[in-house]
Amino acid sequence: MTGFLAQGGYAFYVWAAYAVSLVALGLTIALAVIAHRSARRSVRRLEARKSIQLSETNL
Repeated sequence: MTGFLAQGGYAFYVWAAYAVSLVALGLTIALAVIAHRSARRSVRRLEARKSIQLSETNL
């Protein structure tokens, strides 16, 4: 088991690469979720404005 974890003397580079990859994937997912929520809020605001404008024109 220690041989596997040591990665033939390159353990630092191997595990650092895994860590950097996981952080990058996590950031990508987090930023996508944030952008999606922001877009949904914008759409809701635009739909609310549109419905207000439509109700004003029907008066």
